[in-house]
Amino acid sequence: VTVDNVLVCSCLVLGVEVEGKKIETIEGMADGEELHPLQRKFVEHVALQCGICTPGLLMSARNFLEKNPDPTEEEVRFGLAGNLCRCTGYQNIIEAVMDAAAEMRGA
Repeated sequence: VTVDNVLVCSCLVLGVEVEGKKIETIEGMADGEELHPLQRKFVEHVALQCGICTPGLLMSARNFLEKNPDPTEEEVRFGLAGNLCRCTGYQNIIEAVMDAAAEMRGA
């Protein structure tokens, strides 16, 4: 979740703390029926399984790519280090983020 464009752990933020602030969740990533490039690449790369970590990974990846649109694989790994996934082993997630970054840059 982002609050005023700052990535936060939603489970650690009280509702009263965000009164009057801009809150963005995974539900706002897609543009109507059009998936965000990160969402599309997660599907294409099978970068999700049980789905528990997917919203956090997608929001973290979007926030990360807004700050670093042309990351190395190592930078992506570091940028997503706070997100835990017990199903995928991370490689597909990293590949999805790298692929989405390239698409978003128009590369």
